Parts: sequence; structure tokens; C-alpha cells
Amino acid sequence: MVVQGIEHIGIPRGVRIAVFAKAPVAGLAKTRLAPALGAAGAARLAERLLAHAVAQAVAAGVGPVTVWTTPDSAHAAFQRLQQQHGVALAVQAGGDLGLRMLHTFEQGYTQDPDMPTLLMGTDAPALNSAVLREAAAALHERPAVFVPALDGGYALVGLRAPHAALFTGMRWSTAQVMDDTRARLAAAGIAHTELEAVADIDEAADLQHLPAAWLKELANHPYTPPPLLR
Repeated sequence: MVVQGIEHIGIPRGVRIAVFAKAPVAGLAKTRLAPALGAAGAARLAERLLAHAVAQAVAAGVGPVTVWTTPDSAHAAFQRLQQQHGVALAVQAGGDLGLRMLHTFEQGYTQDPDMPTLLMGTDAPALNSAVLREAAAALHERPAVFVPALDGGYALVGLRAPHAALFTGMRWSTAQVMDDTRARLAAAGIAHTELEAVADIDEAADLQHLPAAWLKELANHPYTPPPLLR
């Protein structure tokens, strides 16, 4: 089977893309941006980031795209993306981030061990279709690929096969995630490729990395803090 549109990157079987996404609900999504944007504003931005990530994953044309959702797939934003792009929806497994990521890689490997998986979040708008195609091509050369994040984590991981050592017992949400991952890769003898680092949009200081049009949109819907309770 040849997946249409990917022959030029030298991977005839294709590469599946898994997009990890939290439902864009106020008070649940992008909570660290709430002080700057308000809970509703943070949720709006989360939905914009989600739509952008899925659109880029589909536009990359490297293989099937699944949006792995939490806490479930019922949110209207997920349903719209499924209807618009024809992506599959699946609910993330339980456990910490590492266990949920490992489960996703294991599921993909069980379905087709010859088709690698790229797993990405929705927080890095610089993960566009060109970067995703580059990451897919990298998996043709080495068994692992990463797009580091400027904050010390990573925005994308691609693997030909699951490796539990990369995901269990990790100190997630710290500036050491990528360094710890490099050490584990070396210890396991797993050769990997790293692409150019990108910015995650997690805190107010990160908003400068958004596209100019997005910043203008945020400016047109400013957050006004509630009055102080007396």
C-alpha cells in the first residue's frame, strides 16, 4: 500500500501522526495562560492551536492522522475537526503523560509495526506541515526523531517502535525533559535525529511566538480581570 503524497520523502508505507489534545474548555485548557488571557481566552487560544495542529498534520500528507483526546472526544471542537478533515478520534489512556504517550506508540505498533508514529502536541504553532514531513523523512534514516522545545522539553517525538525507557519515570514539565531523554536514548543505544527547536505556548511570555495575526486576534478580545472582592 502506498499512502498518497508521501513517495517524495522515501517512506512508501507512510508515517501515522498522533496529535495529543486536551478539550479546549475554560479552566481545563492552557490554565497557565489564564492570568494573561482569562480562562475563556485561554480556551479560545487552545482551540485555535488545536485546529492549527490538526490542519498541519493533515496537510503534511505523510499518513493517517489521529487526534488523541482528553478527557474524552465529545467536545464540539473535536467533532468539527473530524468532520472537516476526516481524522480519527481516540481517547488517551490513563496515567501520567509518559504512560499515555507510550500507550499511543504501542497502539500504533500493534496496528502496523511497519508504520512509524509521529506524536505531537498542539502547543507549538511552528510545527507546520514542512517540519512534519522533515520529521517523517528522518524516521527513514534513524529509529527516532525529536523536535526539542525552547523550554527544555520537546514538541514532537517520532519512533519506529515503542521504547518504554523513554517514557516511564520521567520528570515531565521540567526544563530537563529533553536532556533526560537524550541520556536515555544513549543508554539504550537508540540513534536519533533532532530538528530545530520550537517554542511552546505555555505561559504569557510565550505569546510573543504566536503568528502576528493570532496576536492581533487576541488584542481584539482582551481579557479584563474581574474586580477585586472586598
